[in-house]
Amino acid sequence: MTAVISAAGLARTFRTKAGTVEAVRGIDLTVHEGEILGFLGPNGAGKTTTLRMLTTLLAPTGGTATVAGRDLATDPGGVRRACGYVAQSGGVDPQISVREELVTQGRLYRLTRRQSAERAEELARELGLTELLDRKAGALSGGQRRRLDIAMGLTHRPQILFLDEPTTGLDPGSRADLWALIRRLRDELGTTVFLTTHYLDEADALADRLVVVDGGVVVAEGTPTALKLRYGGSIDASLQDTFLAITGRGPSPADTAPVAV
Repeated sequence: MTAVISAAGLARTFRTKAGTVEAVRGIDLTVHEGEILGFLGPNGAGKTTTLRMLTTLLAPTGGTATVAGRDLATDPGGVRRACGYVAQSGGVDPQISVREELVTQGRLYRLTRRQSAERAEELARELGLTELLDRKAGALSGGQRRRLDIAMGLTHRPQILFLDEPTTGLDPGSRADLWALIRRLRDELGTTVFLTTHYLDEADALADRLVVVDGGVVVAEGTPTALKLRYGGSIDASLQDTFLAITGRGPSPADTAPVAV
């Protein structure tokens, strides 16, 4: 299989008044073309820092990485062109319409006005937003806003889509809709999806492969079934119990169940 992300010894330290903090201490990671990778870990394990480095939002202090064949250190612009990034907090302007958001995003990626308008219509059809194009983003439901966030991340047809906690705060129906959309991105468009989540049922349902980090390093990786067999003792073990066996600790109770909104 073709690797679209390769990292070796990727590290990041921060200097604080109290001293040096090693947020990521040497991540070795491979992500294959067309897979959904679940990137898991307890709070403070280094997940967000790793994701921010791989998307050029944060410079590594050690190690190397390539994303879609572009070197993270020498070709950050190439990395950004190959990636879409959907942050947990989202980034839509509640005062403008869905159409304006999508067209503006296209213009930021240097599409012409006509190309941006056409791409907005195309994305709306693909993500079920057509009837919402002229509605202000602030009037959308939580699930609709997340579909808009993902549409914006797909504007430039990225090879890799990074999703940071994409279903946090959504009701079960909206979560199920987003799960179906993520699978469709892989199956129909061939998009590689790099997914961080605290919902272990979500990781179990979506991920082709899991990478578990703790203390700034990778502590386990494999398919959900393989990890359950190795660490949970049975393919019938829950991913929650498997995760606890790997890390000795789990997500907080607030992170293990979706919040209805």
